[in-house]
Amino acid sequence: MRIYMNITIKAHKEESVMLNWKNLDTLASYQELEKTDRVKLEEVMSGENGADRVKNYSIPMVEGLTYNYAAKAVDNQVLEVLAKLAEEAQLVEKFESLYNGAVINTGEKRLVLHQLTRGQLGNKVEADGVDKREFYVTQQKRIAEFANKVHAGEITNAAGEKFTTVVQIGIGGSDLGPRAMYLALENWAKKNNTFKMEAKFISNVDPDDAAAVLNSIDVAHSLFVLVSKSGTTLETLTNESFVKDALAKAGLDASKHMIAVTSETSPLAKSDDYLAAFFMDDYIGGRYSSTSAVGGAVLSLAFGPEVFAQFLEGAAEVDRRATNKNLLENPEMLDALIGVYERNVLGYPATAVLPYSQALSRFPAHLQQMDMESNGKSVNRFGEPIDYVTGPLIFGEPGTNGQHSFYQLLHQGTDIVPLQFIGFKDSQIGTDVVIQGSTSQQKLCANVAAQIVAFACGKADDNRNKNFEGGRPSSIIIGDQLTPKTLGALLAHFENKVMFQGFAWNVNSFDQEGVQLGKVLAKRVLAHETDGALKVYSDLLNI
Repeated sequence: MRIYMNITIKAHKEESVMLNWKNLDTLASYQELEKTDRVKLEEVMSGENGADRVKNYSIPMVEGLTYNYAAKAVDNQVLEVLAKLAEEAQLVEKFESLYNGAVINTGEKRLVLHQLTRGQLGNKVEADGVDKREFYVTQQKRIAEFANKVHAGEITNAAGEKFTTVVQIGIGGSDLGPRAMYLALENWAKKNNTFKMEAKFISNVDPDDAAAVLNSIDVAHSLFVLVSKSGTTLETLTNESFVKDALAKAGLDASKHMIAVTSETSPLAKSDDYLAAFFMDDYIGGRYSSTSAVGGAVLSLAFGPEVFAQFLEGAAEVDRRATNKNLLENPEMLDALIGVYERNVLGYPATAVLPYSQALSRFPAHLQQMDMESNGKSVNRFGEPIDYVTGPLIFGEPGTNGQHSFYQLLHQGTDIVPLQFIGFKDSQIGTDVVIQGSTSQQKLCANVAAQIVAFACGKADDNRNKNFEGGRPSSIIIGDQLTPKTLGALLAHFENKVMFQGFAWNVNSFDQEGVQLGKVLAKRVLAHETDGALKVYSDLLNI
């Protein structure tokens, strides 16, 4: 069985770097990692030892963020071996290969360029005869100009009235990412006087979803953004038809209310059905598209181009930090490798993302797609079966409401689930109340601090029902406030974490063949080309 492939790339200083794409279980450092002593988290996090860990097991990120991993079941021995693994697996070199334009997406034989939407880390990248950085910058500028004209009332509805609402029509990554980002910044924008237009999202091929959105807006003053790279996505085009029908019933010309985000070669690119078309390409997957025109259009319209530019700046800063070969100065790579250690050595099946900020209510859902679609693979980059587990199950819910939902299992369930907390010292709006000597924000932060220690240290009790074993690992990203820059930094942190894990597991993190089979069978059902179980299920659902 082939387990590696050598690729030569040009490094910045013109020396040649040989990349070895090897399966995780063939690495000497991984064999060493399996033999490391297990850390008893409940012991090392107790008393003064715990205090020292919290102070020392911490890495500054960008924009005032900090990655603290004191409550992870690692020690200096484990960290040393993880550093060896990072070097042996050539994680940073593979990242360099990616941003310099190598064909990293082996399944679809494509470049992977989402980092290029927010900055250029290395060499000029050309594809299809085009400077791709220039291409992305151009689209960003075109979107900014369009958004500014909408906000100024230079682009209006047929009656000459301003648009007040923007509605994104997409599915998967073109919905989850931009929706999560919009919700994350909505209150911040209102507080900072950058809120321009309310945004709504239609994604599910469920008539109730589209109808509910359309019933909640004034369609005469709404601008619709259709997102489809190919221009042929059945679910998205179905919802577009739903919207066009609603516009027609209101006596409105749909072409005066719609823009497209698509590829330059799609049938939507030069259609008279749209006020304008902004372009993306095959080198950015849907789940990585929030910093492209997919997120740029809706976020620039909602908050203004300047806010979107700040968001990109935060992401670009993290990308630059992620090129650092020192594991303890690269929080994205460290987060990734601790996750590999937990998944492959400690055998933990899932990871919970727990933001203590209501603004990040849809962030776990976005990360769920990003992580599970990227690394939910059972073959390596070359299509060969692998003999180890890869991506974990990702789930989450914000704040104290999550505590009162599924934390029981996290504290006392039979499976240990690593936890990824996110918390901020200050709220976005600033409105608060003091009850029993503390503000709501202080109570929120007190809860996240308490949860970290409770999970790690547990609590002994003779009543087994009230006994907490502890030893439940977690990390936390702490910031001052959730702003456009910190949001961009958070997004890029997790994008790069997923990338580094994919490199370590030797899987292709940038295709998603697993979502295709269902689509194919659904088309067969609609065409009534079914037999066996598929026909019976179709009959049961009255199709």
